[in-house]
Formats: sequence, structure tokens, C-alpha cells
Amino acid sequence: MKERVYKNYLLSLLLIILAFNFMDRLALGLVLQNIKVDLHLSDTQLGILGGIAFALFYSLLGIPIARWADRGNRATIISLTTFLWCAAVALCGVAGSFLQLLLIRIGVAVGEAGCIPPAHSLIADYFSRAERPRAVALYMQGSSLSVVIGYFLAGWLNEAYGWRITFMVLGLPGLALAALAWLTIKEPRVAGGAAKHADKSAAALEYGVSPARPEAIYPDVKEVCRTLWRNATFRHLVLCFAVMYFFAYGTLQWQPAFFIRSFGMGTGELGTWFTLIFGVGGAAGTYLGGEWAARRARNNELLQLRAMALVVVAFGFVSVLIYLTSNRYLAFSLLALSAVAGATVNGPLFATIQTLVPERMRAVAIAVLYLFANLIGMGLGPLVAGALSDSLRPWAGEESLRYALLILTPGYFWGGWHLWRASMTVSRDLEAVELVGAVVGEGTIE
Repeated sequence: MKERVYKNYLLSLLLIILAFNFMDRLALGLVLQNIKVDLHLSDTQLGILGGIAFALFYSLLGIPIARWADRGNRATIISLTTFLWCAAVALCGVAGSFLQLLLIRIGVAVGEAGCIPPAHSLIADYFSRAERPRAVALYMQGSSLSVVIGYFLAGWLNEAYGWRITFMVLGLPGLALAALAWLTIKEPRVAGGAAKHADKSAAALEYGVSPARPEAIYPDVKEVCRTLWRNATFRHLVLCFAVMYFFAYGTLQWQPAFFIRSFGMGTGELGTWFTLIFGVGGAAGTYLGGEWAARRARNNELLQLRAMALVVVAFGFVSVLIYLTSNRYLAFSLLALSAVAGATVNGPLFATIQTLVPERMRAVAIAVLYLFANLIGMGLGPLVAGALSDSLRPWAGEESLRYALLILTPGYFWGGWHLWRASMTVSRDLEAVELVGAVVGEGTIE
């Protein structure tokens, strides 16, 4: 009973920390115009603050932090990085120049890079294979919570007190979360001697773990990368995630502009719609996906991946219809449906990844996933959408953005194809990972 209570507490605390992790990025988008006026910045400088500067450090620093998480105390890592990014968010309120704000935002990125990989790794340790889809889905509700709270809270704080006070109010409470994580999160790892290596099977060698070396329980970066690369299912999941992020960021970044240009909407009304659609719809989809996987596809990653592939394809078809309709209410209805469908894959996808890789590589696996997804998605997706819109303007005029987004949406079918391909190898790769775990003393997949 006590164990179940603690697991629920751990999940709730990690969820709230994740909400604070995402909330800052939403707030920045809302107050960019105020920052521009106050600090006399150009749009290019604003783009650097919210785009490549953040994505670059967030993605690259995620690897060494995740590497630390696979070796060390994840509770310590989560608490320290939470303290760092929340303190940096609060410091944004005292920045007096572009350079100061840029350096502070880099600090935010470094701190936030230490949130998700260690948390996923911890969840995988505390929850069994059958429980993981539901547990991960509940954890990912933090992103939906950040949408619901972040838009409204940051918006009203900015109107009443300005962007500086907004950042301070958003950052300072996170310091208490960091202290709570430090004091209450328990690291389940138990120090021990070298694992016994009796089984020298070919499968273990193929997946990058040498039974002859006891230090294999702490593989180096080269060995981790080799192991992940040789896992065909993981390769397809990384490619799926990168593809989905590319097209998702390419469309999501421009969706507000699309509704403003094509339907003549104001930002206030549009923000309310998006809060309901992506906050409530995203939360519902994440919950439904986790519950379905836990109830109907328990310990059946093959079925989960095939179901995700079909959902992603359906998501692509619905997304196409969004940009074909001339009725904004129908467009919002379709957008809500796509938000629910797109979010259903969150729990099963991340749970599969955590089950698919050896325990000592789980945090790095998530960091690698986000490395490619963020660099490709944040860096290239919006740029390609904008370039397409510009190239179509001579033909389509003000509707050029509509057709640019329409051209991008079939890309989701590509992501669905990678999920289906992953389903074809997942059973074999799970067996290999279980064998590797036995070799290095991590036990069976649970």
C-alpha cells in the first residue's frame, strides 16, 4: 500500500515539474512583443531567443545530462536542473539587454534539458512493463497542464504587471519544487558489485554488450550509441519522432497566423480556442492512449505500435481537412479531433522506448530522441513552412500559408510508416534486450 502511494506521489510530482518545464516556453511566446518594445530588439533577435539558441543547447546538453542520469542519482539530477532552470526563468525578469537575456535563456535550456530523460528513466524503474503506458501517459499530462495554466496565467500576469514580474512569478515557485524533489524522490538503484557474465550469446554481443567485461553495466557513450543504433525498432522510433516533430513544428508554429490570415481572427479569441483545443484535447488524448495500452494491449508492444501507426495516419487525414475547409468552426472542430488523436501516442510510444532499451541506457535513449527531434523539428520545420508560403504567394496570395500547411500534412503518413516498420521488429528486439539485461545483471523486462 505504501509503495503504491509513493509511486502515485512520484508521478504527481514529476508531472508538476514537467508542467513548469513547458510553461516557460509558452510564456515567452506570449510576451515576445513586450520584450521587443522594452529592450528594443529586432524580430531576428527574438527568433534567436525562442528558437535556435534554446533548441541547440537544450538538445546537445541533453546527452551528457542523460548520460549522468543513466549512471548516477536521478533524484539529484532532477532537483538540481529544476533549480537551475527555475532560477534562470526568474532571472529573465532582471535582464537589461539582449545579450543578458540570451545568456539567461541558455541557462534555462541547460536546466530544462535535465527534466524529461531522468524522469522517464525513473518511471520505468518504478512501474512495470504493463503499467508503463498508463504511467507515462499520466506523466505527459504535465504538458497539457502547462498549456491550460500557462496561457492564462502568463497572459493575465503580463497584462497586470508586465513581462518581468511574469517571469519572476513563474520561476520562483519552481525552487520549492526543486527542494521537494531533493527531499522526497528516492533513487531505487542499489550499489553493488560487478554483474556476473556467464551467457556469451551472439545476441548480447550484437546489441553492444560484452559479457566478458563487468564494466559493461556502465557502458561508455560509444557503446550506448552502438547499442541503440543496432536496435532496429529504436531506429524507426527515432525517425518517426524526428519526422513528426518536423511536420508538427512546421504547422503548429504557423497555425495561429493561418487562422488570423484566413479567418480574420484576433489573438485573444485565438488563444482561448488553442488553450481549449491543445490543453483539454491534448490531455484527453494522452489519457485515452495510456488507458487503452494498459487495458487492451498490456505487454503487447507490437499491437501498441500498429495501433499508433493507424492513429497517426488518421491524424494526417484529419489535418489535411483542416486546411481544405473555409468554415472556421469546422476547422477548429477538426483541429480538436487531431489534437486528441495526436496525443494518444504519447504514453505507448515513450513506454515502448523505455522497455526497448537496457536500463542503463534509458535516459540517453530519450535524450537522443529529443536531440534529433528538436534540432530537426524546431530548427527546420517552421523555416520550410515559411519558405513554402513565400514561394506560393505569387499564385495563392494571402492564402499561400493555407496551401503551404496543406502540402506539409501528408508528411504524417511518413511517421506512421516508421511506426508500422517498428512493429515488425519490436518482438525480436525486446527479446534481445531482455537477454542483454540478464547478461549485465539487470534482470528481465518487467
